[in-house]
Amino acid sequence: MPAAPRYKRILVKLSGEALMGDDAYGINRDTLAGIVAEVKAVADLGVEIGVVIGGGNIFRGMAGASSGMDRATADYMGMLATVMNAMALSDAMRQSGLNARVQSALSIEQVVEPYIRGKAIRYLEEGKVVIFGGGTGNPFFTTDTAAALRGSEIGAEIVLKATKVDGVYSADPKKDPSATRYARISFDEAIGRGLGVMDATAFALCRDQKLPINVFSIFKAGALKRVVMGEDEGTLVHV
Repeated sequence: MPAAPRYKRILVKLSGEALMGDDAYGINRDTLAGIVAEVKAVADLGVEIGVVIGGGNIFRGMAGASSGMDRATADYMGMLATVMNAMALSDAMRQSGLNARVQSALSIEQVVEPYIRGKAIRYLEEGKVVIFGGGTGNPFFTTDTAAALRGSEIGAEIVLKATKVDGVYSADPKKDPSATRYARISFDEAIGRGLGVMDATAFALCRDQKLPINVFSIFKAGALKRVVMGEDEGTLVHV
């Protein structure tokens, strides 16, 4: 009899940059399809999945236009970019046979549903993937903070930060070949060593809610599934 997943409900934090592949900005369709396949492999195990997605891949293409812009205005533009990414991810999931719903912290009801906590939880219980766009709906807060917030609200057992790096290292592995990956590290240790796991607000919220974080590479085949199964993949940050 196959082993059961360690986690029943998860929140995946996916950066917008992860969708670019090798492109300078925008969405690389092959990369998007690969990410969806990783998510589908976990959904097929019966795991309930929420996703918070960033917008850096789209906003990077507007970097010149946004230079010198008021911070709040730029942040709202970034939130709109996350909604665009959420819609693209939802469409790719639909094409792969996954049932997905997009909920936005910004009110754009002609395009996507507004974020309603109770409805999001019901969708998860029905086996649908819920993609949260629009960040927190407020400027000055990152999508890392949105992931910590939504993860806490929906009762996720863990936040999985899907990046291009396969964990948290003692130093930058690109600059220091002797850098080692932490398999596990406490929140207090990560803070004490100045490790950039998430931004400070998100990190503090996860610590206060006793919501563990696992940092792993979404581009490593099967990594998401291994994390969900409780295998040694990426870095687990815990209380």
